[in-house]
Amino acid sequence: MIKVYGAPGWGSAISELMLTLADIPYRFVDVSGFDSEGPQRDLLQKINPLCQVPTLTLENGEVMSETAAIALMVLDRRPDLAPPIGRSERQQFQRLLIWLVANIYPTFTYADYPERWAPDAPAQLKKNCIEYRKSLYLWLNDRLSAEPYAFGEQLTLLDCYLCVMRTWGPGHDWFQDNTPNISAIADAVCQRAELRQVLKNNGIL
Repeated sequence: MIKVYGAPGWGSAISELMLTLADIPYRFVDVSGFDSEGPQRDLLQKINPLCQVPTLTLENGEVMSETAAIALMVLDRRPDLAPPIGRSERQQFQRLLIWLVANIYPTFTYADYPERWAPDAPAQLKKNCIEYRKSLYLWLNDRLSAEPYAFGEQLTLLDCYLCVMRTWGPGHDWFQDNTPNISAIADAVCQRAELRQVLKNNGIL
């Protein structure tokens, strides 16, 4: 069985949602506190020296990390969780999947630990990252339909990202006021009965 090393509410929640949607069994291993020295970090570092969540150990013992890579692995088993090959929506799905992790994820890397990257001006770095992140979400919002999901009636793995990321900064209220499509998509995912327990476990419901 797959093991998901993560922390409730962190990026591992995205992987949990994807695996649950795909009906792929897994066991969650809570490594909360991994970002500070201690036993949880030691445990995670033995598996993934970069100490990232999510980190997965697969059925064959291989290690998998990076949510986009995990999404591609899930799609190998459940191709119906992305738009069909040959349709324009498929290309946009691929684009936005990588766009999220390439553009928005780094703003958390720098804003959550600004003293690591700009010890002389951590507050300014954090402020700049948050403002840039907002501009990215505004761009993304204009490219989504929310009918009711990102690509219409079909639920895809991209919707899992939006549901979890809405709970991160700049916060639920900001998304509701400024990015109504993202907010509506996240609401639609939260209505999925098969995801309710995972969402509760991660403090999203």
